[in-house]
Amino acid sequence: MQDEIVSKTKRKREMHELQALGVALVELTETQLKALALDENLHQAVLEAKRISAHEGRRRQMQYIGRLMRDIDPAPIRARLEEINGGSAQANARHKRLEALRGRLMADDAALTEFAATHPSADLQALRALIRNSRKEQKEGKPPRAYRELFRLLKSIEAAIPLQG
Repeated sequence: MQDEIVSKTKRKREMHELQALGVALVELTETQLKALALDENLHQAVLEAKRISAHEGRRRQMQYIGRLMRDIDPAPIRARLEEINGGSAQANARHKRLEALRGRLMADDAALTEFAATHPSADLQALRALIRNSRKEQKEGKPPRAYRELFRLLKSIEAAIPLQG
């Protein structure tokens, strides 16, 4: 029976953590909220909190969201929020790997041939154009628009193919 008893302080801390998680949910865009696949009542409560502008009303709504979150497992929501915010180690590693790939593609034409061999469905013409435009931007000291677009294209190609190892 002693193992079942949880101190009031610990319960209160857990409730505050759930409310903080609720605040993070309210700060998300509606598209990101839909991707989380939340419980319908919780989803509606979060949308309502986004709409409320009065301080006291918003505070009460956040408490309500915290209460709703007691009935669900917050771990998957936390994990998904970390992914969205780029906080997960896996997301960081993927980002660094893509940056390194972009650097190799910019530095060496042979890297594109190697990339094409491992990603046969990739749009090589678009990749070549972005690499060429990125090199031109760097040489002329222009803003890195094509450089960023190259990263986005590499990211979408990687997302279309299941991760290996």
